Amino acid sequence: MSNILRGFARNIAYQTPILKGILKHRRDLEMKLQRANFKIGVLELELEQSPLISNILQSNIDIINELKSIINNQSHRIDLLSQELLKNSSYLSRMDSKISEKLGLFEENHINFINQNSDEKYILNEEIGLSEYDKKLSQELSIFSEDANVHNLPDIFHYWSNAHLRPMLEELGCSGVNQFYAKYLFESTRDAPSPYRFVSIGAGNGDVEIDIAKLLIDMGLTDFTIECLEYNPSMLERGRAEAQAQNVGSFLEFTQADFNQWTPKQTYSAIMANHSLHHVVNLEGLFDTIKEALHPNGYFVTGDMVGRNGHQRWPEARLVVDQFWNELPDRYHYNHQLKRDEPIYIDHDCSSEGFEGIRAQDIMPLLVQKFHFKVFLGFLNAISPFIDRSFGHNFDLNNQSDRAFIDKVHAADEEGFKSGTLKPTQIFAVMSVNTVINPFYSRGLSPDFSVRVP
Repeated sequence: MSNILRGFARNIAYQTPILKGILKHRRDLEMKLQRANFKIGVLELELEQSPLISNILQSNIDIINELKSIINNQSHRIDLLSQELLKNSSYLSRMDSKISEKLGLFEENHINFINQNSDEKYILNEEIGLSEYDKKLSQELSIFSEDANVHNLPDIFHYWSNAHLRPMLEELGCSGVNQFYAKYLFESTRDAPSPYRFVSIGAGNGDVEIDIAKLLIDMGLTDFTIECLEYNPSMLERGRAEAQAQNVGSFLEFTQADFNQWTPKQTYSAIMANHSLHHVVNLEGLFDTIKEALHPNGYFVTGDMVGRNGHQRWPEARLVVDQFWNELPDRYHYNHQLKRDEPIYIDHDCSSEGFEGIRAQDIMPLLVQKFHFKVFLGFLNAISPFIDRSFGHNFDLNNQSDRAFIDKVHAADEEGFKSGTLKPTQIFAVMSVNTVINPFYSRGLSPDFSVRVP
């Protein structure tokens, strides 16, 4: 009974205002205690993680400082480049004045010549002068008239060629470029009547053709003639003299002609063009002429540069070039052809003078349209600036790290071809006017794949 009374009394006591207030205050204190304990737990966890957070913050600070350093360095390079551009602008301005002066003298002499040597009266336009084509033709003559070896390439190019290009050519049974031409000129004679006539379009000094003649003789061919077609009379004369000196003068003929307007007078067992197509303006006309002048079973054999006009980089290749360019120390950035430092790679348009690369990007689409391929070997893209005449001389053939760098860029090219992100910019090709059964495409890269649409 006493327990019941005590419980009843407790219940009544809990209902009193004073005790209700005390109980509510106790509950509030318990809740604050829970919140305080939670905050203590959070603070303890943050305290445990503070070294990691500190490291992350320090790492970010280091990255920011590094980026600031890079930005400052690039700003310095931009300043240097701006100064170089200002100097070049001044130089170009002076050159433009000189060219204008020379053209004025030419026009005056031209008018005097006409007035002195003609019985007719000519009404001459006040703006008489050279056409754009004639200007470039004049530049081309000037560039190649010097007694220079046009095949003189840096040592690092020959390292790359022997390490990476030669194995591709060996798949064709050739040990080098000249052997490639000789092999397929020789094969063209199988169904052609003798004596065999070959023509080399844009033969230059004729040194490649002289070597090919020797190779054909070694292969047992003696009733043949290679016609060396070239516009530059200085190069023709050098070729003629060298052919006599090499005892193959009777196997070579030297013909002066502009291959943009060439009209052959006979049919040829085979036609070759060694690094000359990228100088051609009238590609459509030349390819149609080749088809007409080629024996039905003969081959059109070529090796050439088929990248962007002026031998510039396409945007996707420029990204790769810049990536590797920035890995190199400044001493690798000197341009030996243009005699200048290039802290930032300048994509020079070679077609600004003469016909160098004037329609390079149109070569592949037109070849695919007009010929059938028996052999196709596509190669080179981003690696070109590093092994060519401008920057290739900065590399030391005996330096293992230099060779490793070239191998790495070559591998990036090959990976780009494999994934389809890059297109070959140089080719060796053997073509026919007839359908070809079982053509050979090196590494599976077909002519159609190798067309880069602008």
